[in-house]
Amino acid sequence: MTESKFIQRLKKGFQLSFWVANGMELFERLAYYGQATILSVFLRDHLKFNEVQVGQLSSIFGGLIYLLPIFAGALADKFGFKKAFSFAFFVLAIGYFLIGSTGMQAFSNFYPKESSFLLLSIILIFTAIGGSFIKPSVLGTVALTTTPETKSLGYAIYYWLVNMGAALGPFIAYLVRDSYGIEFVYLVSAISCALMFITTLILFKEPQAKLDEDKTNLKLMIFLLIFALYWIIFWNFFIVIPFYISDYISPNAPIELILSIGAWTIIIFQIPINRLTKNISTSTAIFIGFVFAALSWFILYFASLFGITISLFLIGTTIFIFSIGEQTQAPRFYEYLADLAPKGQAALFQGFAFLPIAVAWFFGGTFGGWLYKTFSTDAKKPELVFLVIGLVGVLSAIAMFIYNRFIAQRNT
Repeated sequence: MTESKFIQRLKKGFQLSFWVANGMELFERLAYYGQATILSVFLRDHLKFNEVQVGQLSSIFGGLIYLLPIFAGALADKFGFKKAFSFAFFVLAIGYFLIGSTGMQAFSNFYPKESSFLLLSIILIFTAIGGSFIKPSVLGTVALTTTPETKSLGYAIYYWLVNMGAALGPFIAYLVRDSYGIEFVYLVSAISCALMFITTLILFKEPQAKLDEDKTNLKLMIFLLIFALYWIIFWNFFIVIPFYISDYISPNAPIELILSIGAWTIIIFQIPINRLTKNISTSTAIFIGFVFAALSWFILYFASLFGITISLFLIGTTIFIFSIGEQTQAPRFYEYLADLAPKGQAALFQGFAFLPIAVAWFFGGTFGGWLYKTFSTDAKKPELVFLVIGLVGVLSAIAMFIYNRFIAQRNT
């Protein structure tokens, strides 16, 4: 396909709501990943929770924000994406401000110290409820505003913009943390969501549903649960790596910028990889992503085993390798779910896409916090943390291979 034809395809293959929804997703991801990169450090070093408590709070927030889309998607289908976006950004703006305010000097006498864990849990649950409406609404909009010919490209563009937000968010967070304090990162996230609330009211138009009917089955649920293992590996970059950098490299290291390497990798390579791998089967693309996920953590383990100093560069290389696999499988995953969606249930089915992420957050945050405290903080052997997470990656790859070979082809 020539570049001119590719540009024409962009103009004709997508409705205006596609671009508005994805633009809002960019700013929502900017807000989310800006705070996500510093959440564990904020909770441990600023609010004085231990690693296990940090893992539990992270599990509450991350688990709910990716579990609730199953229900939020059904509500978005019923009441419309415009109302879903409006509710989501309104709640997110308030929620992020409340999280940051727990660490602000101006509010130090407002929050009770003796029940801070419960208080943070309530605020995080509130924020997660709002955030849960974003993903199914955006992905539902993508499904309803693309043609069969542009759908795969549409999800690649979506994923590219997601990672643009995921790259810019940590960069802005680093500047804010360095200049004003870590707690003010949440103020930036709140402002970003407030602006998107206004954008929704002014610019977003409800798309018209036009999907054919189909139905789900047990194979889909098995497929999603296997994916939970993959996301346990992913989310521990945001649990384990910030702790490791702070404890073993430097507490003043640019953690946000290191964690944004994955997003920048996807920004640079997502569209070219999508075009290069368009003829690869969905099962093969996903398996490749799982193999790269396991490989990335084993790099850190074997470096430790052979006495190689784990530097910021090596950690960045690990994230880069993971991201190459991630962008190979992720757009195909969303396209697969979109093709299964019955008429009028686009957001509901895209909500199912976040079931494995929810399961991973519920277990992965606490799992990662426990791993780090047990093997790094207590035993002073952080390489064992990398080994265990890498083995989870091997398990996920084996499970996906078995699924592709023996389950996916069966009729149900």
